[in-house]
Amino acid sequence: MNINFLVAQTLKSLKLKISVAESCTGGLISKLLTDVPGSSDFFYSGIVTYSNEAKINLLNINSNIISKYGAVSKECAVAMVTGLHKITNCDICIATTGIAGPIGGSMLKPVGLIYTSFIINNNLTVKKIFLKGSRELIRQQTANFCLKFLLTAVTKNV
Repeated sequence: MNINFLVAQTLKSLKLKISVAESCTGGLISKLLTDVPGSSDFFYSGIVTYSNEAKINLLNINSNIISKYGAVSKECAVAMVTGLHKITNCDICIATTGIAGPIGGSMLKPVGLIYTSFIINNNLTVKKIFLKGSRELIRQQTANFCLKFLLTAVTKNV
């Protein structure tokens, strides 16, 4: 069984609602979750905030965070998930930001650098991961990482 179906079953059984704010994954996590029939039982919203302006305007991120740390940073990931949580008040919120490539990387922030952030029952977690591969592979690995982390975190708290 696919991870998205396992996540869906778990969220449905626990009556939890989820929202996602995606940058580098471009809506892939939302797609995977809504591929499951009956996803309206647990899926509240998905927002693709690809540009800095979208992060600021839709998630209410302070522009100083992006100016000081960059859109690909722990600070931005925290601001994204915190903004999403304030807007949706869901049990679970996930945010992704990173560099999927093949261009856009630098020595300090190479292609494959991803920050994911989670609020699960009011507990905030941020993960920094480094991935390799094509743009599509990095996006897919990021989405799968988020779903696996979510499943593990939610089932530990049951």
